[in-house]
Amino acid sequence: MSAARNMFDLDGRTALITGGSRGLGLQMAEALGDYGARLVISARKSDELEAAQAHLKARGIDADWVVADAGKEDSINSLVDATLDKLGHVDILVNNAGASWGAAAEDYPIEAWDKVFNLNIRGLFILTQQIAKRSMIERGSGRIINIASIAGLRGNPPGAMKTIAYNTTKGALVNFTRTLAGEWGPYGITVNALAPGFFPTKMSKGLIENMGADALINFAPLRRLGDEEDLKGATLLFASDAGKHITGQILAVDGGVSAV
Repeated sequence: MSAARNMFDLDGRTALITGGSRGLGLQMAEALGDYGARLVISARKSDELEAAQAHLKARGIDADWVVADAGKEDSINSLVDATLDKLGHVDILVNNAGASWGAAAEDYPIEAWDKVFNLNIRGLFILTQQIAKRSMIERGSGRIINIASIAGLRGNPPGAMKTIAYNTTKGALVNFTRTLAGEWGPYGITVNALAPGFFPTKMSKGLIENMGADALINFAPLRRLGDEEDLKGATLLFASDAGKHITGQILAVDGGVSAV
């Protein structure tokens, strides 16, 4: 293997991916596992996790799973305990679990606002803090990858679903990433974020049905939606030695939507 390819090698590394049973989370789990990382994936449904584990193992990936609700503190604490028990330590944390809720801002339910913030920001912070304190800081290294969104970089286009809480949490996650990169850089921890555009996932199903796939494609200069491979390269960059001098950055993977 060439020196350049070695930069992306993750043999001997460990990774925790929240929301890792399907969609973008499973795509990123594939990428990390294909390059040698041992994985723990988490989500709320055991049947989806079992299916994801079988899928990953069929690719030759060493993967385990833990049922967890990433919006509840007790569940997060149990997830950290179980993950460290299975892996020993965590080199790579992918904060992918998230939720959305569509409603007009003037009628937005407060309980929906709280639910989205509890998972997308509060729970994410608790998990990140726990993994850093119990694994990364004392070891002087770590890679944290937050999954933001182009919804955190701009408002919704006219005719799109109204998702003020989701957009606000993803905007907060952008500055969370930058601030944490500054604080934890001296510990050898990089903190970066990916900002996906339009991918055909379960969460985006409503948006695609509401606006139509063709309309979303027309927003993108590359004239395409994201596919099952499009997050993998960026994930590997932030997770591996290839990205060891990159921190505090937000990388949009959106076909150019955020550029125009």
